[in-house]
Amino acid sequence: MKFIPNSKIKDSMLKEIGLNNIEELFSDVPKKIGIKELDLPKGLTQLETNQKLREIAKKNKTFQDITSFIGGGTKPHYIPSVVKSIISRAEFYTAYTPYQSEASQGFLQSMFEYQSIISEIMGMDIANCSLYDGVTALSEAALMCTRIKRKKTFLIPKNISWEKKSVLKNYTKGPEIKIKEIAYDKKTGKIDLNELKNHIDDDTSGVYLENPNFFGIFEDDVNVIKKIVKDADSLFVVGVDPISLGIVKSPGDYYADIVIGEGRSFGNPMDFGGSSLGIFACKKEFLRQIPGRVIGLTKDKEGKRAFCMALQTREQHIRRGRATSNICTNEGLCALAAATYLSWLGSNGLEYLSRTNFEKGHRLAKHIESLNGLEKVFTGIHFNEVVIKSEKDANSLNKELLKKGIQGGLIIDQWYPELKNCMLFGISEFHSNDDIDKLISTLMEVTNG
Repeated sequence: MKFIPNSKIKDSMLKEIGLNNIEELFSDVPKKIGIKELDLPKGLTQLETNQKLREIAKKNKTFQDITSFIGGGTKPHYIPSVVKSIISRAEFYTAYTPYQSEASQGFLQSMFEYQSIISEIMGMDIANCSLYDGVTALSEAALMCTRIKRKKTFLIPKNISWEKKSVLKNYTKGPEIKIKEIAYDKKTGKIDLNELKNHIDDDTSGVYLENPNFFGIFEDDVNVIKKIVKDADSLFVVGVDPISLGIVKSPGDYYADIVIGEGRSFGNPMDFGGSSLGIFACKKEFLRQIPGRVIGLTKDKEGKRAFCMALQTREQHIRRGRATSNICTNEGLCALAAATYLSWLGSNGLEYLSRTNFEKGHRLAKHIESLNGLEKVFTGIHFNEVVIKSEKDANSLNKELLKKGIQGGLIIDQWYPELKNCMLFGISEFHSNDDIDKLISTLMEVTNG
Protein backbone atom coordinates (compact mmCIF):
# COMPACT_ATOMS: atom_id res chain seq x y z
CA MET A 1 0.00 0.00 0.00
CA LYS A 2 1.13 3.53 -0.72
CA PHE A 3 1.35 5.89 2.23
CA ILE A 4 3.63 8.60 0.80
CA PRO A 5 1.76 11.94 1.17
CA ASN A 6 2.98 13.35 -2.13
CA SER A 7 2.13 10.30 -4.20
CA LYS A 8 -0.08 10.50 -7.27
CA ILE A 9 -3.03 9.04 -5.43
CA LYS A 10 -3.37 12.10 -3.14
CA ASP A 11 -6.06 13.72 -5.25
CA SER A 12 -8.10 10.56 -5.49
CA MET A 13 -7.81 10.10 -1.73
CA LEU A 14 -9.13 13.62 -1.13
CA LYS A 15 -11.97 13.02 -3.57
CA GLU A 16 -12.86 9.78 -1.79
CA ILE A 17 -13.38 11.62 1.52
CA GLY A 18 -15.22 14.53 -0.10
CA LEU A 19 -12.53 17.22 0.09
CA ASN A 20 -11.19 19.50 -2.64
CA ASN A 21 -7.70 20.19 -1.30
CA ILE A 22 -5.33 19.29 1.49
CA GLU A 23 -6.01 22.52 3.41
CA GLU A 24 -9.59 21.39 4.08
CA LEU A 25 -8.19 18.60 6.24
CA PHE A 26 -7.06 21.26 8.69
CA SER A 27 -10.14 23.47 8.59
CA ASP A 28 -10.61 23.06 12.36
CA VAL A 29 -7.31 24.80 13.03
CA PRO A 30 -7.83 28.59 13.48
CA LYS A 31 -6.16 30.52 10.67
CA LYS A 32 -4.61 32.99 13.10
CA ILE A 33 -2.32 30.26 14.44
CA GLY A 34 -1.56 28.73 11.06
CA ILE A 35 2.06 28.55 9.89
CA LYS A 36 2.92 28.84 6.22
CA GLU A 37 6.39 27.47 6.64
CA LEU A 38 8.78 26.65 9.46
CA ASP A 39 11.82 28.83 9.97
CA LEU A 40 14.30 25.97 10.04
CA PRO A 41 17.94 25.95 8.98
CA LYS A 42 19.12 23.97 6.00
CA GLY A 43 19.28 20.21 6.60
CA LEU A 44 22.52 18.56 7.69
CA THR A 45 24.13 15.29 6.76
CA GLN A 46 24.41 12.55 9.37
CA LEU A 47 28.07 13.41 9.89
CA GLU A 48 27.33 17.11 10.32
CA THR A 49 24.46 16.32 12.69
CA ASN A 50 26.71 14.11 14.80
CA GLN A 51 29.35 16.83 15.02
CA LYS A 52 26.75 19.47 15.87
CA LEU A 53 25.28 17.38 18.67
CA ARG A 54 28.72 16.72 20.10
CA GLU A 55 29.37 20.48 20.22
CA ILE A 56 26.11 20.98 22.10
CA ALA A 57 26.81 18.07 24.47
CA LYS A 58 30.17 19.62 25.45
CA LYS A 59 28.23 22.38 27.20
CA ASN A 60 26.84 19.85 29.69
CA LYS A 61 28.61 19.14 32.95
CA THR A 62 28.38 15.71 34.56
CA PHE A 63 28.57 14.84 38.24
CA GLN A 64 32.22 13.98 37.59
CA ASP A 65 32.82 17.56 36.40
CA ILE A 66 30.80 19.40 39.06
CA THR A 67 30.11 17.84 42.44
CA SER A 68 26.38 18.27 42.98
CA PHE A 69 24.64 18.56 46.33
CA ILE A 70 21.29 19.55 44.88
CA GLY A 71 18.34 17.94 46.65
CA GLY A 72 14.78 17.39 45.54
CA GLY A 73 14.86 13.73 44.62
CA THR A 74 17.29 12.96 41.78
CA LYS A 75 20.75 12.21 43.08
CA PRO A 76 23.67 10.12 41.80
CA HIS A 77 23.75 6.53 43.03
CA TYR A 78 26.24 3.83 42.24
CA ILE A 79 25.12 1.37 39.54
CA PRO A 80 27.02 -1.93 39.40
CA SER A 81 28.25 -3.14 36.01
CA VAL A 82 25.99 -6.21 36.14
CA VAL A 83 22.91 -3.99 35.74
CA LYS A 84 23.93 -2.58 32.38
CA SER A 85 25.18 -5.98 31.30
CA ILE A 86 21.76 -7.57 31.92
CA ILE A 87 19.49 -4.83 30.56
CA SER A 88 21.64 -4.50 27.42
CA ARG A 89 20.90 -8.06 26.32
CA ALA A 90 18.86 -8.10 23.11
CA GLU A 91 16.09 -10.29 24.58
CA PHE A 92 15.48 -7.70 27.31
CA TYR A 93 16.16 -4.46 25.53
CA THR A 94 12.65 -3.01 25.43
CA ALA A 95 10.65 -0.89 27.87
CA TYR A 96 7.48 -2.66 26.81
CA THR A 97 5.97 -5.73 28.45
CA PRO A 98 5.65 -8.29 25.63
CA TYR A 99 2.25 -9.71 24.76
CA GLN A 100 3.42 -13.06 23.44
CA SER A 101 3.93 -14.90 26.70
CA GLU A 102 4.96 -18.13 25.00
CA ALA A 103 7.93 -16.32 23.45
CA SER A 104 8.75 -14.00 26.32
CA GLN A 105 9.06 -16.17 29.40
CA GLY A 106 12.38 -14.64 30.43
CA PHE A 107 11.10 -11.08 30.42
CA LEU A 108 7.85 -12.03 32.13
CA GLN A 109 9.78 -13.87 34.81
CA SER A 110 11.96 -10.80 35.41
CA MET A 111 8.81 -8.71 35.91
CA PHE A 112 7.42 -11.34 38.28
CA GLU A 113 10.65 -11.25 40.26
CA TYR A 114 10.54 -7.45 40.31
CA GLN A 115 6.99 -7.52 41.70
CA SER A 116 8.01 -10.04 44.36
CA ILE A 117 11.02 -7.98 45.50
CA ILE A 118 9.06 -4.73 45.61
CA SER A 119 6.22 -6.36 47.57
CA GLU A 120 8.70 -7.67 50.13
CA ILE A 121 10.56 -4.37 50.54
CA MET A 122 7.34 -2.37 50.84
CA GLY A 123 5.74 -4.89 53.19
CA MET A 124 2.73 -5.19 50.90
CA ASP A 125 0.82 -8.12 49.41
CA ILE A 126 1.16 -7.26 45.73
CA ALA A 127 2.91 -4.88 43.36
CA ASN A 128 2.33 -4.15 39.71
CA CYS A 129 5.13 -4.40 37.16
CA SER A 130 5.78 -0.63 37.29
CA LEU A 131 4.33 2.70 36.22
CA TYR A 132 5.92 5.62 34.43
CA ASP A 133 7.41 7.33 37.50
CA GLY A 134 6.76 8.14 41.13
CA VAL A 135 4.63 11.16 40.23
CA THR A 136 2.16 9.23 38.08
CA ALA A 137 2.12 6.49 40.73
CA LEU A 138 0.81 9.07 43.22
CA SER A 139 -1.81 10.22 40.73
CA GLU A 140 -2.93 6.65 40.06
CA ALA A 141 -3.17 6.09 43.82
CA ALA A 142 -5.52 9.07 44.14
CA LEU A 143 -7.73 7.70 41.36
CA MET A 144 -7.65 4.25 42.93
CA CYS A 145 -8.75 5.62 46.33
CA THR A 146 -11.65 7.40 44.64
CA ARG A 147 -12.80 4.23 42.89
CA ILE A 148 -12.62 2.14 46.05
CA LYS A 149 -14.16 4.58 48.52
CA ARG A 150 -16.42 6.44 46.07
CA LYS A 151 -15.45 9.74 47.66
CA LYS A 152 -14.20 12.87 45.94
CA THR A 153 -11.55 14.44 48.20
CA PHE A 154 -7.89 13.44 48.41
CA LEU A 155 -5.54 14.95 51.00
CA ILE A 156 -1.84 15.62 50.41
CA PRO A 157 0.80 17.29 52.58
CA LYS A 158 2.01 20.71 51.59
CA ASN A 159 5.57 19.47 52.03
CA ILE A 160 5.77 17.48 48.80
CA SER A 161 7.30 18.69 45.55
CA TRP A 162 5.48 21.17 43.33
CA GLU A 163 5.91 18.78 40.39
CA LYS A 164 3.92 16.06 42.12
CA LYS A 165 1.19 18.54 42.97
CA SER A 166 0.99 19.71 39.35
CA VAL A 167 0.75 16.23 37.84
CA LEU A 168 -1.71 15.10 40.52
CA LYS A 169 -4.01 18.04 39.87
CA ASN A 170 -3.93 17.39 36.12
CA TYR A 171 -4.77 13.72 36.65
CA THR A 172 -7.67 14.48 38.98
CA LYS A 173 -9.17 17.41 37.08
CA GLY A 174 -11.29 15.26 34.75
CA PRO A 175 -12.77 13.03 37.49
CA GLU A 176 -13.38 16.23 39.52
CA ILE A 177 -11.45 15.03 42.54
CA LYS A 178 -10.79 17.76 45.07
CA ILE A 179 -7.18 18.00 46.23
CA LYS A 180 -6.61 19.53 49.67
CA GLU A 181 -3.18 20.41 51.08
CA ILE A 182 -2.31 19.86 54.74
CA ALA A 183 0.11 22.36 56.29
CA TYR A 184 3.40 21.28 57.80
CA ASP A 185 4.75 22.07 61.25
CA LYS A 186 7.10 25.05 60.87
CA LYS A 187 9.41 23.74 63.58
CA THR A 188 9.76 20.04 62.77
CA GLY A 189 9.01 20.04 59.01
CA LYS A 190 6.54 17.18 59.52
CA ILE A 191 2.85 17.16 58.66
CA ASP A 192 0.70 19.15 61.09
CA LEU A 193 -1.49 16.58 62.84
CA ASN A 194 -4.07 19.15 63.96
CA GLU A 195 -4.42 20.38 60.39
CA LEU A 196 -4.94 16.81 59.23
CA LYS A 197 -7.68 16.28 61.82
CA ASN A 198 -9.38 19.52 60.78
CA HIS A 199 -9.36 18.76 57.04
CA ILE A 200 -10.21 15.06 56.90
CA ASP A 201 -13.94 14.38 56.62
CA ASP A 202 -16.54 11.89 55.40
CA ASP A 203 -15.76 12.75 51.76
CA THR A 204 -12.04 11.96 52.03
CA SER A 205 -11.11 8.95 49.89
CA GLY A 206 -7.47 8.85 50.85
CA VAL A 207 -4.61 10.61 52.63
CA TYR A 208 -1.11 10.74 51.18
CA LEU A 209 1.93 10.81 53.45
CA GLU A 210 5.47 11.09 52.16
CA ASN A 211 8.14 9.41 54.25
CA PRO A 212 10.70 10.97 54.11
CA ASN A 213 8.97 14.12 52.85
CA PHE A 214 10.24 16.71 50.37
CA PHE A 215 12.27 18.39 53.12
CA GLY A 216 14.01 15.07 53.78
CA ILE A 217 12.25 14.67 57.14
CA PHE A 218 10.96 11.33 58.41
CA GLU A 219 7.30 11.31 59.47
CA ASP A 220 7.53 9.33 62.70
CA ASP A 221 3.90 9.83 63.84
CA VAL A 222 2.69 7.20 61.38
CA ASN A 223 0.61 5.26 63.89
CA VAL A 224 -1.28 8.40 64.93
CA ILE A 225 -1.80 9.37 61.29
CA LYS A 226 -2.98 5.88 60.43
CA LYS A 227 -5.63 6.04 63.16
CA ILE A 228 -6.87 9.44 61.97
CA VAL A 229 -7.16 8.10 58.43
CA LYS A 230 -8.90 4.87 59.42
CA ASP A 231 -11.37 6.66 61.72
CA ALA A 232 -12.50 8.66 58.68
CA ASP A 233 -12.92 5.45 56.63
CA SER A 234 -10.24 6.61 54.18
CA LEU A 235 -7.28 4.86 52.59
CA PHE A 236 -3.71 5.43 53.74
CA VAL A 237 -1.29 6.08 50.86
CA VAL A 238 2.44 6.27 51.64
CA GLY A 239 5.18 7.50 49.35
CA VAL A 240 8.73 6.42 50.10
CA ASP A 241 12.33 6.90 49.14
CA PRO A 242 12.94 3.16 48.65
CA ILE A 243 16.59 3.41 49.66
CA SER A 244 15.52 4.49 53.16
CA LEU A 245 13.74 1.16 53.72
CA GLY A 246 17.00 -0.52 54.65
CA ILE A 247 16.87 1.14 58.09
CA VAL A 248 13.22 2.14 58.66
CA LYS A 249 9.98 0.22 58.85
CA SER A 250 8.27 -0.77 55.63
CA PRO A 251 4.94 1.04 55.06
CA GLY A 252 3.16 -2.29 55.39
CA ASP A 253 4.42 -2.49 58.98
CA TYR A 254 2.37 0.58 59.84
CA TYR A 255 -0.61 -0.62 57.84
CA ALA A 256 -0.46 1.45 54.67
CA ASP A 257 -3.11 0.52 52.11
CA ILE A 258 -1.18 1.70 49.04
CA VAL A 259 2.56 2.36 48.71
CA ILE A 260 4.13 4.32 45.89
CA GLY A 261 7.62 5.57 45.20
CA GLU A 262 10.24 6.69 42.73
CA GLY A 263 12.46 3.73 41.90
CA ARG A 264 15.08 5.48 39.78
CA SER A 265 17.67 5.09 42.58
CA PHE A 266 17.49 1.30 42.16
CA GLY A 267 19.96 0.76 39.34
CA ASN A 268 18.81 3.52 36.99
CA PRO A 269 20.96 6.54 35.99
CA MET A 270 19.94 10.18 36.40
CA ASP A 271 19.90 10.68 32.60
CA PHE A 272 18.96 14.38 32.78
CA GLY A 273 15.74 13.48 34.61
CA GLY A 274 14.47 10.39 32.78
CA SER A 275 13.39 7.80 32.14
CA SER A 276 12.12 6.81 35.53
CA LEU A 277 10.40 4.02 37.46
CA GLY A 278 7.06 4.25 39.23
CA ILE A 279 6.70 1.83 42.14
CA PHE A 280 3.14 0.81 43.06
CA ALA A 281 2.12 -1.76 45.67
CA CYS A 282 -1.02 -2.38 47.71
CA LYS A 283 -3.03 -4.81 49.83
CA LYS A 284 -4.35 -7.89 48.06
CA GLU A 285 -8.00 -6.89 48.52
CA PHE A 286 -7.39 -4.00 46.12
CA LEU A 287 -5.92 -6.16 43.36
CA ARG A 288 -8.77 -5.56 40.92
CA GLN A 289 -8.31 -1.80 41.24
CA ILE A 290 -4.55 -1.71 40.74
CA PRO A 291 -3.44 0.26 37.64
CA GLY A 292 -1.16 -1.18 35.00
CA ARG A 293 -0.28 -4.85 34.79
CA VAL A 294 0.38 -7.75 37.11
CA ILE A 295 2.47 -10.74 36.03
CA GLY A 296 1.47 -14.10 37.47
CA LEU A 297 3.01 -17.55 37.89
CA THR A 298 1.04 -20.47 36.45
CA LYS A 299 1.52 -23.77 34.60
CA ASP A 300 1.31 -24.48 30.89
CA LYS A 301 -0.68 -27.33 29.35
CA GLU A 302 2.23 -29.69 30.01
CA GLY A 303 2.28 -28.79 33.71
CA LYS A 304 5.51 -26.81 33.48
CA ARG A 305 6.09 -23.51 35.23
CA ALA A 306 5.00 -20.54 33.13
CA PHE A 307 4.54 -16.80 33.49
CA CYS A 308 1.71 -14.74 32.05
CA MET A 309 0.05 -11.35 32.30
CA ALA A 310 -2.51 -12.22 34.94
CA LEU A 311 -4.19 -8.80 35.13
CA GLN A 312 -4.44 -6.02 32.57
CA THR A 313 -7.12 -3.59 33.64
CA ARG A 314 -6.69 -0.95 30.98
CA GLU A 315 -9.26 0.03 28.41
CA GLN A 316 -7.50 -1.74 25.54
CA HIS A 317 -8.20 -5.11 27.17
CA ILE A 318 -11.50 -4.70 29.01
CA ARG A 319 -14.59 -2.56 28.84
CA ARG A 320 -13.59 1.06 29.16
CA GLY A 321 -16.03 1.67 32.00
CA ARG A 322 -14.33 -1.04 34.07
CA ALA A 323 -10.74 -0.03 33.27
CA THR A 324 -8.67 1.26 36.17
CA SER A 325 -6.26 3.37 34.14
CA ASN A 326 -5.18 4.45 30.68
CA ILE A 327 -1.61 3.42 31.46
CA CYS A 328 -0.62 1.80 28.18
CA THR A 329 2.78 0.41 28.97
CA ASN A 330 5.24 0.39 31.84
CA GLU A 331 8.89 0.97 32.55
CA GLY A 332 9.84 -2.66 31.99
CA LEU A 333 13.49 -2.01 31.25
CA CYS A 334 13.85 0.25 34.30
CA ALA A 335 12.05 -2.34 36.42
CA LEU A 336 14.47 -5.00 35.17
CA ALA A 337 17.36 -2.74 36.14
CA ALA A 338 15.84 -2.37 39.62
CA ALA A 339 15.34 -6.12 40.02
CA THR A 340 18.92 -6.78 38.89
CA TYR A 341 20.28 -4.10 41.19
CA LEU A 342 18.37 -5.34 44.23
CA SER A 343 19.37 -8.95 43.53
CA TRP A 344 22.99 -7.84 43.42
CA LEU A 345 22.59 -5.68 46.54
CA GLY A 346 20.75 -8.15 48.77
CA SER A 347 19.09 -7.36 52.10
CA ASN A 348 22.37 -6.70 53.92
CA GLY A 349 23.50 -4.49 51.08
CA LEU A 350 20.29 -2.46 51.18
CA GLU A 351 20.71 -1.92 54.92
CA TYR A 352 24.31 -0.81 54.41
CA LEU A 353 23.33 1.52 51.54
CA SER A 354 20.50 3.03 53.55
CA ARG A 355 22.65 3.51 56.64
CA THR A 356 25.42 5.10 54.55
CA ASN A 357 22.98 7.62 53.04
CA PHE A 358 21.58 8.42 56.49
CA GLU A 359 24.98 8.90 58.08
CA LYS A 360 26.33 11.01 55.22
CA GLY A 361 23.19 13.16 55.35
CA HIS A 362 23.74 13.86 59.03
CA ARG A 363 27.45 14.46 58.57
CA LEU A 364 26.66 16.97 55.84
CA ALA A 365 24.06 18.79 57.96
CA LYS A 366 26.30 18.87 61.04
CA HIS A 367 29.19 20.42 59.13
CA ILE A 368 27.06 22.98 57.28
CA GLU A 369 25.22 24.28 60.33
CA SER A 370 28.54 24.70 62.13
CA LEU A 371 29.37 27.52 59.71
CA ASN A 372 28.49 31.13 60.42
CA GLY A 373 25.42 32.35 58.52
CA LEU A 374 24.02 28.87 57.81
CA GLU A 375 21.55 26.90 59.90
CA LYS A 376 19.34 23.82 59.66
CA VAL A 377 15.70 24.84 59.35
CA PHE A 378 13.78 21.86 60.77
CA THR A 379 14.29 19.80 63.92
CA GLY A 380 12.76 16.60 62.52
CA ILE A 381 14.99 13.59 61.82
CA HIS A 382 16.14 13.72 58.21
CA PHE A 383 17.46 11.08 55.83
CA ASN A 384 19.88 12.15 53.07
CA GLU A 385 18.44 15.60 52.32
CA VAL A 386 18.33 18.64 54.58
CA VAL A 387 16.97 22.21 54.35
CA ILE A 388 19.57 24.88 55.16
CA LYS A 389 18.89 28.61 55.56
CA SER A 390 21.45 31.20 54.53
CA GLU A 391 21.80 34.71 55.96
CA LYS A 392 23.09 35.77 52.55
CA ASP A 393 21.16 35.60 49.30
CA ALA A 394 20.88 31.93 48.34
CA ASN A 395 21.13 32.58 44.59
CA SER A 396 24.36 34.53 45.03
CA LEU A 397 25.72 31.81 47.28
CA ASN A 398 25.01 29.12 44.70
CA LYS A 399 26.63 31.17 41.94
CA GLU A 400 29.77 31.49 44.03
CA LEU A 401 29.78 27.73 44.64
CA LEU A 402 29.42 27.06 40.90
CA LYS A 403 32.49 29.16 40.21
CA LYS A 404 34.33 26.77 42.51
CA GLY A 405 33.01 23.68 40.72
CA ILE A 406 30.22 22.80 43.18
CA GLN A 407 26.47 22.70 42.66
CA GLY A 408 24.82 23.86 45.87
CA GLY A 409 21.39 23.06 47.25
CA LEU A 410 18.04 23.47 45.52
CA ILE A 411 16.61 26.92 46.26
CA ILE A 412 13.01 26.30 47.30
CA ASP A 413 11.49 29.69 48.15
CA GLN A 414 9.91 29.85 44.68
CA TRP A 415 7.50 27.15 45.84
CA TYR A 416 7.73 27.82 49.58
CA PRO A 417 7.80 31.63 49.95
CA GLU A 418 7.97 31.26 53.73
CA LEU A 419 11.38 29.56 53.31
CA LYS A 420 13.25 32.56 51.95
CA ASN A 421 16.92 31.88 51.14
CA CYS A 422 16.52 28.22 52.04
CA MET A 423 18.29 25.47 50.09
CA LEU A 424 17.61 21.75 49.97
CA PHE A 425 20.91 19.89 50.04
CA GLY A 426 21.07 16.23 48.99
CA ILE A 427 23.74 13.58 49.30
CA SER A 428 24.18 9.88 48.54
CA GLU A 429 26.67 7.06 48.88
CA PHE A 430 28.27 8.43 45.72
CA HIS A 431 29.62 11.45 47.62
CA SER A 432 32.97 10.88 49.32
CA ASN A 433 34.08 12.47 52.58
CA ASP A 434 36.46 14.56 50.46
CA ASP A 435 33.44 15.88 48.52
CA ILE A 436 31.81 16.95 51.79
CA ASP A 437 35.04 18.55 53.05
CA LYS A 438 35.39 20.44 49.76
CA LEU A 439 31.82 21.76 50.05
CA ILE A 440 32.33 22.85 53.64
CA SER A 441 35.65 24.62 52.97
CA THR A 442 34.15 26.34 49.92
CA LEU A 443 31.05 27.40 51.83
CA MET A 444 33.29 28.80 54.57
CA GLU A 445 35.21 30.75 51.93
CA VAL A 446 32.19 32.22 50.09
CA THR A 447 30.15 32.99 53.23
CA ASN A 448 33.03 34.84 54.88
CA GLY A 449 34.03 36.60 51.71
